[in-house]
Amino acid sequence: MFINKHDEYPAEGEIQFDAAVTPAIAARKNQNSVIHGEANVLVFPDLNSANIAYKITERLAGYQAIGPIIQGLNRPVNDLSRGCSMEDIYYLGIITGWQAINNKRFSFSETIKSTMYEAFK
Repeated sequence: MFINKHDEYPAEGEIQFDAAVTPAIAARKNQNSVIHGEANVLVFPDLNSANIAYKITERLAGYQAIGPIIQGLNRPVNDLSRGCSMEDIYYLGIITGWQAINNKRFSFSETIKSTMYEAFK
């Protein structure tokens, strides 16, 4: 069972996609919903499920997917798909740079030097 410990951020656990993003379906499937079919973050059970979902959305709906964006590490590290474009590299580079600037554990210059060293060694 999912318990939300942060009331300022409404969240629900283990609901089907249609109920997560469609208010009318959420009203039918989950009358006690706190997000009411207006989810803006989706968490997938594994990497394969997430990859399938984002690639379908990107290709069929014409959206741009950026990521995956990895969180919770000591330094900013992100991943690119083998099928990524130059635009994907550019946008994820901007996000990774922003993560480095906002990383409170290390100075920006230390993080960039370490990242560059790892990339080109």
